[in-house]
Amino acid sequence: MHFEEVLDEVGGFHRFQFLVLHILCIPRVILPLNFLLHNFISAVPPHHCALPHLADRYADHTLQFLPHDPDGSFSACRQFPEPENFNLSGTASNESVPCQYGWTYDRTLFNSTTASEWDLVCDSKHLNQALATFFFMGVMMGAVLFGYLADRFGRKPILLVSFVSSCVLGVAAAFSSSFLMFAVCRTLSGVALTGMSITTLALSIEWTGIEHRTFSGTILSLGWSVGNMLLALLAFLLRDWRHLLLAVTAPCLAAIATWWWVPESARWLLVNGRVEEAQRVLQQCAKMNGRTAKLDTETLLKVTMNEESSKDHSYLDLVKTPKLRKISICSGIVWFAVAFMYYGISFNISGFGLNVFLTQFIYGAIEVPAKVGTYFLLDRIGRRNGQAWSLILCGVLIGVNTAIPTGYSGVRTGVAVCGKGFSEAAFTIAFLYTAELFPTVVRQCGLGYTSFLGRLGGSLAPLLIMLEDVWSSAPPLMFSVTAVVSGCVAFLLPETLRVRLPETIQDVEEGRHTVMEVELSEMNSRPLVSGEEEN
Repeated sequence: MHFEEVLDEVGGFHRFQFLVLHILCIPRVILPLNFLLHNFISAVPPHHCALPHLADRYADHTLQFLPHDPDGSFSACRQFPEPENFNLSGTASNESVPCQYGWTYDRTLFNSTTASEWDLVCDSKHLNQALATFFFMGVMMGAVLFGYLADRFGRKPILLVSFVSSCVLGVAAAFSSSFLMFAVCRTLSGVALTGMSITTLALSIEWTGIEHRTFSGTILSLGWSVGNMLLALLAFLLRDWRHLLLAVTAPCLAAIATWWWVPESARWLLVNGRVEEAQRVLQQCAKMNGRTAKLDTETLLKVTMNEESSKDHSYLDLVKTPKLRKISICSGIVWFAVAFMYYGISFNISGFGLNVFLTQFIYGAIEVPAKVGTYFLLDRIGRRNGQAWSLILCGVLIGVNTAIPTGYSGVRTGVAVCGKGFSEAAFTIAFLYTAELFPTVVRQCGLGYTSFLGRLGGSLAPLLIMLEDVWSSAPPLMFSVTAVVSGCVAFLLPETLRVRLPETIQDVEEGRHTVMEVELSEMNSRPLVSGEEEN
C-alpha cells in the first residue's frame, strides 16, 4: 500500500489541504520581499565628490571644480585637487584625482541606501553589488543545510527555526553599524530564508494528491508574485533602507503566529516510524475533509514498509546509473540557467529609463498571467517543450533588447517584461518537471541538487551585471546565450506528460513507469471510442 492511497482515503484535496496551502502562502510571499530586496536597499543614487573645503569660498561655483565625463555630466568619482588651479569658467590646469572628502548623494529617489550609508561607490561599488552575491551564497548553504535538517528532524520544527531565525537576522541587518556586520547578517538571512522555500514546497507536495500537485505548485508560486508586487509598493513608501528592511521582515511574525496550524508531514512521520503521530494527523485531515477513514496501525505500518527503502539512498545515487546521470546533468544545467536568467532580469530594473518602482511592479504583475498560462499549457505541449521553449524565447528576447536603442525606453521595457514572463514560466515549470523526473527514492536529493545549482546561478547573476562597466551589452548577451543553450539541453530530457511518477531508480533505467502509464492511458481512452467527445 502506498501513501497516495491513504491520502485519497482521508481526502486528497479538500478543506484540510486548502488550509495548509493558504498558510504556506505566507512564507512564499516573504521570500521575494527578501530575495529581490537588493534592488532597493542597495540602489546607487546619483552622486559626485563632496567638496566641503570649497563650499564656503565658492558656494555658487562648487560644481565647476568637478571634471566632466565624456557625456558632459559631472564626474561621479573624480575631482580637481586645489581651487587655485581653476578659473570660474570651469577650465582646469591640472588633471583630476579621486574624491578626497567623500561623496554627495542625490536624495530625490532614496533617502538612504547601503551605497550612500557606507560610500560603496566608485572604487568600492563592487562591494555593494557583491551584497546580492553574499545573500545568495547563504541561500546555497541553506539549501544543503535545511534539506538535511528537514529530513532529519521533520518539516514543521525546521519551518519554525527558519521563521524565527529569519526574523532575528532581518532585524539585526536593519540595525547593522558597519558594512561587514550587514554583509554577515544578510548572508545568514539567506541561509535562514531557504528553510522557508524548501520546507513549504515539501509540505505542499506531501499533503496533496498527485493529480493536484500542479495546481498546488501554481498557487504557491503565485504567492511569490504577490510578494514581488508588494515589494514595489513597500519600496515606494519607504525610501530608507533600514525602514524597508524592517518592513519586509515584519511578515515573519505573521508566519510564526500561523505556524501552530501547520501539520507535520504524515509521509515523513511514517518514513521515520512515528506511526501513532501520523495516524493522529491523518485523522485530523479526514475529520476536516468530512471523511470517515479507518486508519489502523497495521495499515499504516504497510505504508511505512513501502517507504523505508528511501532511507538507503543519497546524492551519489543521482550519478550511478546512465539514464539518471543524464537527467541529473541536464536538469542541473537547466536549473542553473533558469535562476541565472531570472535574477539577471530581476536585478536590472533601472536599465530601461523608467521608474524603478513601476518596473518592479510590472515585473511582478507579468508573472501572474505567465504562471496561469503555464498551468493551462503544460498538459497540451508537455513539460519538455514548455521548459525548452520558455528558456529559448526568453534568451531571444534578452538578445533582441540589446539591439534596441536606449532612447526607446518604453519598447525596451516592454520586451524585457515579456522576457521576464518567459523566465518566470521557465522557473515554474522547472519545479514541477524536476519533481517528475527524479524517482521517489531520490526525489528530495534531486530537488536539493538542482536547487543548489540554481542558487549558484542566482549568486553569479549580480556579479555578471558588473561587466556592464566594461561593455554594456556583455551581461544581457551572456544571459541570452545561457538561456538559449540551456533550452536546447532541455530537449535531451525525457517527457513526463501523462507518465506515472517513477518510484525507483530501476523505473527510470528500464522505463517501467512509462509502460504502465501507456496501459492506463489506453484504458482511459476507451470511452472515447463510443463517440464521447474529449472535454
